[in-house]
Amino acid sequence: MTLGGLAVGGAVLLPGCGGRTTAGQAAPHHHGAGGGGAGLAAAVDPFTVAMPVPPVLRPTAVVGGTEVYDVAVRHTTTEILPGLTTPVLGYNGRFVGPTIRARRGRPALVRVRNEMHYATNVHLHGGVVPASSDGHPSDAIAPGGWRAYHYPNRQRGATLWYHDHSHHMEAERVYRGLHGFYLVDDDAERDLRLPSGRYDIPIMLRDALVADDGTLVFDPARWADRRTILVNGKPQPVLRVAARRYRLRLLNASAHRIFRLALPGADMVQIATDGGLLPAPVPRTELSLTPAERVEIVVDFRQQPVGTRLVLEDTSGPVLAFDVAAEADDDSRLPDQLRALPPLGTPTTVRDVALSFNPGSTTFTINGQVFDASRVDARIPLGSTEIWRVTNTDTAFGITHNLHLHLVQFRVLDRDGVPPGPGEAGLKDTVAVPPGSTVRVQATFSGFTGRYVYHCHFLEHAQIGMMAQFEVV
Repeated sequence: MTLGGLAVGGAVLLPGCGGRTTAGQAAPHHHGAGGGGAGLAAAVDPFTVAMPVPPVLRPTAVVGGTEVYDVAVRHTTTEILPGLTTPVLGYNGRFVGPTIRARRGRPALVRVRNEMHYATNVHLHGGVVPASSDGHPSDAIAPGGWRAYHYPNRQRGATLWYHDHSHHMEAERVYRGLHGFYLVDDDAERDLRLPSGRYDIPIMLRDALVADDGTLVFDPARWADRRTILVNGKPQPVLRVAARRYRLRLLNASAHRIFRLALPGADMVQIATDGGLLPAPVPRTELSLTPAERVEIVVDFRQQPVGTRLVLEDTSGPVLAFDVAAEADDDSRLPDQLRALPPLGTPTTVRDVALSFNPGSTTFTINGQVFDASRVDARIPLGSTEIWRVTNTDTAFGITHNLHLHLVQFRVLDRDGVPPGPGEAGLKDTVAVPPGSTVRVQATFSGFTGRYVYHCHFLEHAQIGMMAQFEVV
């Protein structure tokens, strides 16, 4: 078996998608969504179902040091709410796709087979990858086709995730289940002795509208309806833990929900941002996550008696219960120092990026323009360092945005001239930009040439215009 037999499949263009809708909402769905006029399913009592942990996908083969993974994208069903069968989309038939645990310095090749009846693609969010494997919205896998994505895994250890990035349809595809974790393990972290193995748990947070017939409702007219909070695909579940330290990798995979989290009765200590470890642990009483942001925390349950229940809470209600169920030995630790950040570099260019809603055309724009795959908005020399000045001009509408850059991890320099707090001082690929504010970020565009996109990760904003394109040359 040779890598020559695993070459990247040819790309085809995605078909266009019709209709624009009201501000901040996505184009109408086009496949078996159901629930448009139905009532919502009855609420589930919190903490009555167990929180699953997505299984780790094993390599199909190892070829010349490259780990090969096979992933099928298909229609499937799952039980989101007890007793109801819900049609969803899934990687390998799972509503939360299998976790890929890669190793820094060991490349991965992920072969994706499209078993759906419409085109799809895959973006490794936070990955430093060649343009041909980035999941550009125009690089689609046709129904019945496949594509091989090459991931070098040269970047620092981090919590990444993979998801659909189909042009004009990314919000609904991710909403219906095309999301999963991709974790980069890094030997440089080994001596820190942070919690590992089954005490290192990825936790995907999102919400959903579930109709009384079990279907997921994707309907812009109903976004104000009561929404069910899902944790690893289950409604407000419970996780049985031992009286020891845990490393929890939190991801907001919602289309547009912001989570503001607290854990009364226990300390949350942040150890990482989107792109990996912070220089030092940061105690937190509250965490805010806009869509696509990740935060890693260590929670120490050693001081909790067996039988204690602690509840992770959002401002809208309970999210996840931790039931301390047993005593346990614990040889992990939380060191005072974690990992120094790479040097910032010397910037040569400052770019202005304005995020705004255009009520006349009901579109979201970057610098007044909607996305056009034939237009390059910025050409950036390979290896150069730039400062991007990102402003949310939507003060009249009070709309929060965030900005996600493909290819690079950046550093937040300041918010309206004020340096970021220590919890936001690490490597990032997605940054929140509240209405009327300006955030400056700095990135070095190294590793690969080619075209990449940047966009708001409130995905309904991106798919109706708030996306642009840069080319590293």
